[in-house]
Amino acid sequence: MSRPRVAIAPLDRPDIAAAIARAGGEVAPVGAAEALIWTGDDPPLLGRLLHPGIRWVQLCASGVDTWLAEDVVDRQRAWTAAKGVGAGPMAEHALALILAAARELPLRLRADSWGPSGGRRLAGTVAGVVGAGGVGTELIRLLGAFGVTSLALTRTGRSVPGAVRSYDSSGLGELLRESDWVVVAAPDTARTRRLISAEELAAMRPDAWLINVSRGAIVDTDALVAALVANTIGGAALDVTDPEPLPDGHPLWSLPNAIITPHVATTQAMSTEALCERIADNVSRFRAGRELIGLVDLDEGY
Repeated sequence: MSRPRVAIAPLDRPDIAAAIARAGGEVAPVGAAEALIWTGDDPPLLGRLLHPGIRWVQLCASGVDTWLAEDVVDRQRAWTAAKGVGAGPMAEHALALILAAARELPLRLRADSWGPSGGRRLAGTVAGVVGAGGVGTELIRLLGAFGVTSLALTRTGRSVPGAVRSYDSSGLGELLRESDWVVVAAPDTARTRRLISAEELAAMRPDAWLINVSRGAIVDTDALVAALVANTIGGAALDVTDPEPLPDGHPLWSLPNAIITPHVATTQAMSTEALCERIADNVSRFRAGRELIGLVDLDEGY
């Protein structure tokens, strides 16, 4: 079995080079490569470097919306993204946001006096996970230890481990009405953009919280601000926003029932080891002619 020639560009990564070698590959210049691990965030540059000999491109990001929008991803070669690589850290962050909401930490962190008692336990509550892929499935597992019942929504309505019920897109309204915590963990696609808008927010329980750890564009920000100001939902905890970065002075920064974190649910430091393992696995699969993990679906947009 020959050793595939794999390039790393535009940024050199010794840890990725070690993963390639471990999987039986050989690091090569882009011009001589048959596979490319893309370590940058510049779609036009990637497009200029591609040549017919490159049969597979591994993107180091999980989201591919930017790459698709720039029309870089083609059907002439296999494309994989780091989908699922950050599932553990992202699920942990979503859990942290839910715990912060349950224990009223936004109120406590802004307080300058003792204040009244409050908060609630997670046990006995219901989480509705919108987009139960790698992140959503891991979150459901974590929530089970806290006694939380989970509902899952996926594109096909497939059975999701740990969820008591699974819905396809037609079940969104029912999931929203039953959930104490609505967690958005779906990719940003044409199907999901503004999936949570005024109508969906109105379907949520008045004490329910919206948690978003995937993409800001899935939630209609203006409709969310209106719901938070009117207190028609309990609150929102957002690691991603639209626009992003969230501008200084935006209403979300000052609302007492909002938590904002700056897109830190997973960082390079948190996911480096898992990314290298994914790359090693895919190099091994590429070498053996097996199906790659994290293949980009151009028709679905993720």
